[in-house]
Amino acid sequence: MDLLRHGLSVGIERSDNNYYLYIKAIGKLTHEDYGIIVPMIEGALEGIKDPNIIALIDGSEFEGWEIRAAWDDFKLSLKHGSEFKKVAVIGNKKWLQVGSKIGSWLISGRVRQFEDNNTALQWLLDK
Repeated sequence: MDLLRHGLSVGIERSDNNYYLYIKAIGKLTHEDYGIIVPMIEGALEGIKDPNIIALIDGSEFEGWEIRAAWDDFKLSLKHGSEFKKVAVIGNKKWLQVGSKIGSWLISGRVRQFEDNNTALQWLLDK
């Protein structure tokens, strides 16, 4: 029996002296997933005055959203889009590349899609 895995993991990671937000999306995200993750993200951002966030999003195991979850993601992007300086998205799916371009319209910072972690991290941490 195969187990159906889906969800988001969120953390703060460090490379040398640089900190960044790390998000890994797995499977097909649901509205319920966002009900759990949105308060966590908002709680983490609440204490930061004038956030200037860099983020690495690992979409290598991401399969997309349910309709309500896509709407939840859109609302989250609208609410916090101005707080992101750079976002690197990892994944080699064509629709993920298109999604990265659409995401770049919703945030004030730069968004780029990469096929591997090292190239993404180098771009993300390049000042």
